[in-house]
Amino acid sequence: MDLTKELENAVRHKATKSASNQDDCLEVAPLSGGRVGLRDTEAPEKAPFVVSAGIWDAFVDGAKKGEFDF
Repeated sequence: MDLTKELENAVRHKATKSASNQDDCLEVAPLSGGRVGLRDTEAPEKAPFVVSAGIWDAFVDGAKKGEFDF
């Protein structure tokens, strides 16, 4: 499937913590080939950012370990 079409039809998910504030979220969508599409709900008109499965897994692992905590 064409990536543009796939992104248009993607089922996006939000963290439950951010779901209460619909305008301030990062949405993620699983795509073919293990890729992940990321979209900022504050700028839905902008093209989603697409990362490979390996990049996504490394980010999630780092987040779980607190590497991005401020």
